[in-house]
Amino acid sequence: MFEALSDRLTDIFAGLRSKGTLSERDVDTAMREIRLSLLEADVNFKVVKEFIGRVKERSIGSEVMQSLTPAQQVVKIVHEELLRVLGEPARLTIADTPPTVILLAGLQGAGKTTAAAKLAHQLRKQNHHPLMVALDVYRPAAIDQLIALGKQIAIPVYSEGTKADPVKTAGNAVQHARRSANDVVILDTAGRLHIDERLMKELRDIEQRVHPHEVLLVADAMTGQDAVNAAREFHEAVNLTGLILTKMDGDARGGAALSIRSVTGVPIKYMGTGEKTDALEVFYPDRLAQRILGMGDVLSLIEKAQQNITEDDAKRLEKKMRTATFNLEDFLQQMQQVRKMGPLTQLLEMIPGMRGAVKQMGGMPNMDDREVKRIEAIITSMTRQERHDPTIIDGSRRRRIARGSGTSVQEVNQLLNQFREVQKMMKQLTSGKMRIPKRLMNL
Repeated sequence: MFEALSDRLTDIFAGLRSKGTLSERDVDTAMREIRLSLLEADVNFKVVKEFIGRVKERSIGSEVMQSLTPAQQVVKIVHEELLRVLGEPARLTIADTPPTVILLAGLQGAGKTTAAAKLAHQLRKQNHHPLMVALDVYRPAAIDQLIALGKQIAIPVYSEGTKADPVKTAGNAVQHARRSANDVVILDTAGRLHIDERLMKELRDIEQRVHPHEVLLVADAMTGQDAVNAAREFHEAVNLTGLILTKMDGDARGGAALSIRSVTGVPIKYMGTGEKTDALEVFYPDRLAQRILGMGDVLSLIEKAQQNITEDDAKRLEKKMRTATFNLEDFLQQMQQVRKMGPLTQLLEMIPGMRGAVKQMGGMPNMDDREVKRIEAIITSMTRQERHDPTIIDGSRRRRIARGSGTSVQEVNQLLNQFREVQKMMKQLTSGKMRIPKRLMNL
């Protein structure tokens, strides 16, 4: 979502680094370009004005002008001010006496029902026992959708049907959770327009009935400033405690994420980064700021890897890298594991310095199920000897592999070329020629 903004800021800082010293005029020029970049990213204009004012004031002070690395100091100041805009990390409140009641509100089409399932899935991984409650009796098939998602992730759903009173259903659901030992209750309320007073009253009645520990607004990050306006309206109506920004994997400008905390005072607690039920991330302001400034996000990458790769697999891969015995079978296994972690482009951009490399390569395609199945078909059509020593694969072997996998010779050639590039990269990693953080190398 922040690709365009990150590229612009990277270019601006590169221009500053090319200067040995910075004059006030240099700072003015850079601030003007940063201001335009933020406004084009749909950041609220008041937030941009205050942000640029603070950065400029600090940048023309002695901490930059007298520094041996003035450009680096400006980057440091921008980073610190971004953190100020994004606010402190905010975590989900868990009640001392269960159940913890979480009320989800939001506009129509923001992805609230899916967000309920994602949140339940994440809480269960943290050893909670959530119960999802279907309170949207207005949207056709809304209850059926939540029930289907519940079956998909094996989490119970409480519903009293489309004829029930949502306020009474919410109260009954909390009582049911106490009897069933569900320590978290997630209330999926009806999607609404903020100008719909009848539904807003229903939301306030539910809040007064169950006294939720969290009232989270599910906002579509791709709607830009409309998400900020909606957050303000909902906060005035029901006193929000946090936000879940959905569709953060989209290609919109992303200004809502940089504006919403400053404008509303409500912290972002989660980000939706995909359609699958595991595509929900805890919001870390410092990590988002690092991504925007092209600094990577090693901590998030390590967390994703730890969730999808076992310690034994990591040790085995590390040994193969050291001994240069990494083969096509290992290549397929690694692609399957990486696919579980998310789009390849996003993962590469979490590594400091890799964003520029990805741009030079013209971008990397997302590794979807069809791509992995095609690669799997090609590799499994090879003999054991060919998988372990691809150098023996000549023209006749390539034609046989293509026929066996239902692909073309060109696709077989493409895979072999990709594998050779991976081998080169691994040689650079093991020889220390590739600048990757040490702890990521160890992982």
